[in-house]
Amino acid sequence: MAQNEKLAVKGFFRLQVVNKDGSVDSDSGWHKNMITNLGFQQYLAFALAANGGSKQVGFVSLGSGAAPAAADTTLASEITTGTKRMSITSATTGTDSKHIRFYGTFGSALIAQQYTLSNIGLFNATTSNATLFAGNTYTPQTWATNQDVNVTYQINFATA
Repeated sequence: MAQNEKLAVKGFFRLQVVNKDGSVDSDSGWHKNMITNLGFQQYLAFALAANGGSKQVGFVSLGSGAAPAAADTTLASEITTGTKRMSITSATTGTDSKHIRFYGTFGSALIAQQYTLSNIGLFNATTSNATLFAGNTYTPQTWATNQDVNVTYQINFATA
């Protein structure tokens, strides 16, 4: 890599609220991600250095709050009833090895009331000492007790 080249890490996510018959009730469309300060340090830099404090994305969370700030470690107004954070059901890398895509589904059985969703975050664990890797907001969507929420989250690595 030439001295003037930069390595860029960008993420994008999408949520779809799905009815029981499989039809899509609402779709957030693709939105840009924001990686936190500790996201860069603990998930990327520490992993490259084989540091014992490195973390790996394994869970996604939804909330009804604002976008995370660079110094945040948690997701604002994170949904805490039912399953707080959903395990990533699969992660795939692109054939170009420059992106990874995470998938997850929040089933309707997880909630006992309707929620208005407006933010998302990726975490390393379900515990309270987990660290937010990345997240952002999107146009609010309603998640009813008879609907599932499908999440796709992609992180791209590229030279600029």
